[in-house]
Amino acid sequence: MPISGKIAEMMERSSWIRRMFEEGARLKAQVGEENVFDFTLGNPVGEPPEEVAQELARLASERGKGAHRYMPNAGLPEARAKIAGYLKAATGLPFGIGNVIMTVGAGGALNVIIKALCAPGDEMVILAPYFAEYNFYADNHNVSIKVARTTPDFQIDAGEIEKAITPRTRVVLLNSPNNPTGAIYPADALAAVSRLLAERTAEYGRKIYLVMDEPYRKLTYDNVTAPNVFLAGNNVIVATSHSKDLNLPGERIGYIAIHPEVEHAGRIFDAMTLAIRILGFVNAPALFQRLVAGMQDVAPDMSVYAENRRILLDGLAAAGYGITPPMGGFYIFAKSPVPDDVEFVNILKSMNTLVVPGSGFGAPGYFRIAFCCAPETCRGALPAFAEAIRQAREGSAPDGKE
Repeated sequence: MPISGKIAEMMERSSWIRRMFEEGARLKAQVGEENVFDFTLGNPVGEPPEEVAQELARLASERGKGAHRYMPNAGLPEARAKIAGYLKAATGLPFGIGNVIMTVGAGGALNVIIKALCAPGDEMVILAPYFAEYNFYADNHNVSIKVARTTPDFQIDAGEIEKAITPRTRVVLLNSPNNPTGAIYPADALAAVSRLLAERTAEYGRKIYLVMDEPYRKLTYDNVTAPNVFLAGNNVIVATSHSKDLNLPGERIGYIAIHPEVEHAGRIFDAMTLAIRILGFVNAPALFQRLVAGMQDVAPDMSVYAENRRILLDGLAAAGYGITPPMGGFYIFAKSPVPDDVEFVNILKSMNTLVVPGSGFGAPGYFRIAFCCAPETCRGALPAFAEAIRQAREGSAPDGKE
């Protein structure tokens, strides 16, 4: 075999998201992009805010001495200082540059966190439904995954988390607003998880951390605000990116924030600074560190997402789908009308409408719709969603034959 057997196995069970996205590219080449309704990838259709574009142009034109030289692996001190100031103002906690590490997106941040905190054989608890890449991130560092189920409306079930924790647990990873469900975990639930981890830390004599993956934190609806997880307890570490709130997914820029009152905060910072180097990230891109550091207060334009959400929620409800409305992010996680979510996704695919099966998120029987697209795509897909549920309920095959 010309490649690693392990990688070959991973390729076989690779993300349903990418698989369906690639299927969309194939269909678009066959029937034309305007005839395909692609809801597979969380790839924002909008452009960065105007102030971001203007600042990027200004920074790119600067000719400061040493602007493109090597930097500390944790990132530019001035960028980290600005982000620390933003976090301090938002929380009242004493954040400083020793609590912030600039990273190559949230994915890079999570790999750095896992590498720095976990030894081979340690366990990480995740909540289902979950972002599928978490499994690969854990495997990168020989960490085992334990899955805790959420409630029927996709909220934290503290009892399920408690059952999943063992003496080998090092990290409980949460994602709010959640991908794929759009659920936002309330402040009291986050505080309860933090307390549970503190209790188990005392019982087992080894630290368990609450890690929050929150690239969708600013993307919320109906005047709901995502709680600040740093106020839940001092055992918190955050991974985030600006792919979604600033519409910069291709730039892969994010950061890690370490609670300033966590025990051994300096040691954790040093470990993560080493991890970002030896994992090969070395440091996040300098230009975009400078850019996003000054954009922490920029609010995303939610108008298109809110309109898409309204179109789909109204249309899907009228067609008879079971849905828990998302309160954040830009995904709808709908109940499949048949138990086999892959079968139903294929019915939709036969109508040139592409979604991702819930099986790819550890939740069979559902499917995910990414509505970070043009409103015309949402409107245009409604007849296919209505026809697909009709066929599924009548037991029709995708070609219309029994």
